Amino acid sequence: MVTRLLMPRSHRRRPDPPDESFERLLNGWKRSETRRGFEWTVQPISATQAQKTYVCPGCGRQIGVGVAHLVAWRADGVLGDAADLAARRHWHSACWRIA
Repeated sequence: MVTRLLMPRSHRRRPDPPDESFERLLNGWKRSETRRGFEWTVQPISATQAQKTYVCPGCGRQIGVGVAHLVAWRADGVLGDAADLAARRHWHSACWRIA
């Protein structure tokens, strides 16, 4: 008679792999918008992501650290994606809505 020693099974559940949509939710949703005949890429910045002070081009006032806002850049610029991204601007959400 052969006796086998069985190892106890682990019934611990393995964690699920990280969900990319959750990471996207944390980082904000990029979207495209048309303003005054131009295509723009717009990305919300949450209050926790806002780590620097910027000047809003809509009102000329500061967007302080910890203030949720938007970043917008041209999506259809002639000089290419790198130039468009370098020319991005941080806007108060209300200022972007009325721009």
